[in-house]
Amino acid sequence: QVRLVEFGGRTVKPGDSLRLTCAVSGRTFSPYAMAWFRQVPGEDREFVAFISWSGATTNYADSVKGRFTISKDNAKNSLYLQMNNLKPEDTAVYYCAAPNVPRMAPGQSPGGYDDWGQGTQVTVSA
Repeated sequence: QVRLVEFGGRTVKPGDSLRLTCAVSGRTFSPYAMAWFRQVPGEDREFVAFISWSGATTNYADSVKGRFTISKDNAKNSLYLQMNNLKPEDTAVYYCAAPNVPRMAPGQSPGGYDDWGQGTQVTVSA
């Protein structure tokens, strides 16, 4: 059974950088696209970034474009989110997600993803 575990979230100041990691176990990592989402209490889960199974295609929410970078390391079975120039509005629980169909590109809707981690809290505060 696939397992996704996020870590790296913590409290930082505006303008700081942070890297989140999602460790995947229980299946072969490389053939699957992956994504990051985030959620604030009381609001819907929001798309942040997507990477195709090959790593050749990425896309980002407009709110993070130019500041966040998604990447994957097949050798380490890990997904990353490098977050630079963090803003208070980036405060949320961040989740990694994957479809359960190889080479599928589910897009930006949370409903397109089958497997989720438990989330890691990122707080941006002065």
